[in-house]
Amino acid sequence: MGHHRINPRNAPSLLNTALPAPGRFVAYGCLALSMSLVGSYVALSKPLVLAFPVFLLAWLRFGIAALAMPHWLRRPGDEPAMTARTRGLVFLESFLGNFLFSICMLFGVSLTSAVSAGVIMASIPAVVALTSWLFLRERITLRVGLAIACAATGIGLLAFAPAGPAHPGSSSSASAPMPWLGNLLVFCAVLCESAYAVIGKSLTGRLGPKRISSLINLWGFVLSTPLGIWFALRFDFGAVSIGLWGLLIVYALAASIWTVWLWMTGLKGVPASQAGVFTVMLPVSAAMVGVLVLGESLSLLQVCAFALALLGVVLATWPSRRSSRRP
Repeated sequence: MGHHRINPRNAPSLLNTALPAPGRFVAYGCLALSMSLVGSYVALSKPLVLAFPVFLLAWLRFGIAALAMPHWLRRPGDEPAMTARTRGLVFLESFLGNFLFSICMLFGVSLTSAVSAGVIMASIPAVVALTSWLFLRERITLRVGLAIACAATGIGLLAFAPAGPAHPGSSSSASAPMPWLGNLLVFCAVLCESAYAVIGKSLTGRLGPKRISSLINLWGFVLSTPLGIWFALRFDFGAVSIGLWGLLIVYALAASIWTVWLWMTGLKGVPASQAGVFTVMLPVSAAMVGVLVLGESLSLLQVCAFALALLGVVLATWPSRRSSRRP
């Protein structure tokens, strides 16, 4: 998990920058690729949790990312020193949106299918809107209310959808042992992501995106170290194939670095309300990886749930006429 949402009041220069057509298309490409990577690593973490204990996998992920971005920890000269409140927000951002999100998501995808996880992750925009209403008193429009209803109905359909059998010989042949528990854990990850977005609205006005990313990743490493070391001392690293090590490195870099950089680069020239539309790529890529790479199949109810979830994403994130006319 790794993108940040910007509060327009804190960063007007990023949201209102008009770009020529080629620049806009580059920004759109960055946003779409960022969300596609998030969905892909959610799905591709499934073979990783079959090879590594979840807490060891989380520890390795944070550790690999920490080695890749130590230079992001340095405070820029024009950035004020962190207050006690900012430090507390950074810790909560990491604990809820990084550490707890990773644990719930990894345990969840080990118990359910990547397709079902993609459907549930598609509820993120609607859940963020609901969380913002509860904690920030932001207004919920009729359209956002319909989006929340679509997301809830889509997730509810998964309770009746059978876990489709994987293709013979696929890595998911023994998948979905407890789909109801896996779906619940993935939804807990969605709740963590919504907290991540709400807290991030405060942080992005105080710290730069690179520093936020590096600090919350470092906290994730610290939080996962005790259990990570405990499992590492009992784990046979020699039994892990070269291919899985490569997948682990890609997963760590995508979750902690690439998605953040791509998302923030795209936001420089696209209003946040318009950028939110690209979250549709998250469930699409998760489901595509599940079907095309992991060999999962789609049942009719899963297709219906997926369609409702995508409709909810579009309703929740499509810019209004007023915001789309802004430069």
